[in-house]
Amino acid sequence: MAVPDPLFGVVASLGELVATRPRVSGGFASGGKVRAYQYGGHRSAYRGRGMEFEEVRAYHPGDDIRTIDWRVTARTGRTHTKLFQEERERPVLILVDARGAMRFGTRACFKSVLAARAAALLAWVGIAGGDRVGGLVLAPSGITAFKPERSRRRILGFVKRVAEATAEPAGGAEPRFSEALLRLRPMVRPGTLVFLISDFSDLDAAAVREVEHLSLRGEVKALLVFDTLETSLPTSGVYPVSDGVSVARLEVGRPRARAAYAALFAQRREKVESLCRERGMAFLALDTAEDPADILHPGRLRARAAGTRPAA
Repeated sequence: MAVPDPLFGVVASLGELVATRPRVSGGFASGGKVRAYQYGGHRSAYRGRGMEFEEVRAYHPGDDIRTIDWRVTARTGRTHTKLFQEERERPVLILVDARGAMRFGTRACFKSVLAARAAALLAWVGIAGGDRVGGLVLAPSGITAFKPERSRRRILGFVKRVAEATAEPAGGAEPRFSEALLRLRPMVRPGTLVFLISDFSDLDAAAVREVEHLSLRGEVKALLVFDTLETSLPTSGVYPVSDGVSVARLEVGRPRARAAYAALFAQRREKVESLCRERGMAFLALDTAEDPADILHPGRLRARAAGTRPAA
C-alpha cells in the first residue's frame, strides 16, 4: 500500500506537474481559445499571408506583384519576388507566481501548487499545438526567465523550475509582481499569448501599468488563484491555523469584522476583473478546490470585454 505524501498539495513535485500533460493532443487556437480535450487540431494564429520572410526568387507569371523585391530586381535586371512562409505558431508566455502570499490553502492544495499545476498544463498544451512556450517563474528568491521554445526538454526545465519554486522558503525581500511584468514586457511581441497566474495580492499602480503595456502587444489572460477562506470567514468559533511551524488560534464571529474581511478579497478580485474589462483581456478565477484542467473548457478564458482592443 502506497504511503501518502505528506507534502502533496503543499509543494508541487516535478512528477505531479509532468502528469498534468493532457492525453489528447491539441493546442491554442486562433483567438486564444484552448483546443484540447473537447477540440482537436491546431490553426494558424494569424490570418492571411504570414509575416515570416523565407527567400527571394525569380518572378513567375501569376505571382503577386505586391511581393516584387524592387531592390533585387534593379540590381540583377530581372524581376524577383519575395516568398513568405505562413506563420503557424505563436509565442506563449506563462508568468506563474509562487511567492509567500501564494503559500496558503484550506481545501485541496496551496494556491502556489494550483498555480504550478495550471502553468504546467498550459505549457504542455502549447507544446502539443506546436507553439513556442516560455515564461517567468516568480519565486521568493527571485525571477527566472525562459525564452519561448518548442523544445520539450527546455519546457521540462521550465516545469522543473516551477516545482522548485513551490518548495522554496518564503520570507525576506521577495520580488514584486510589477518587477516580473517589467521583465516579461520585452519578451512579448505582437500576437503573443500571455498567461498571468497569481493571486494578484500586490497589483499596485506599477503592475497595472505593466499589464496595460502587455495588453497592447499581446493577448493577455489573467488567472486569479484564490482559496475559499479568502472570500469569507468561517462560521463563528475558534480555529487552529498554522504556517507549518507554529500554530495559532483564529477567533471569528463579529459581523463587522467578517464583513470587512470579505470586502478585502472582493475589492482585489474586482480590481483584476475591472482591469481585464478595460483592456479587453480574459479573466478566470480558479479556486484551490478546482481541477486546473477546468481552464481548458471552452469559454472559461474568453475576454470579458466586448469590442476591439483599446488604443495605445
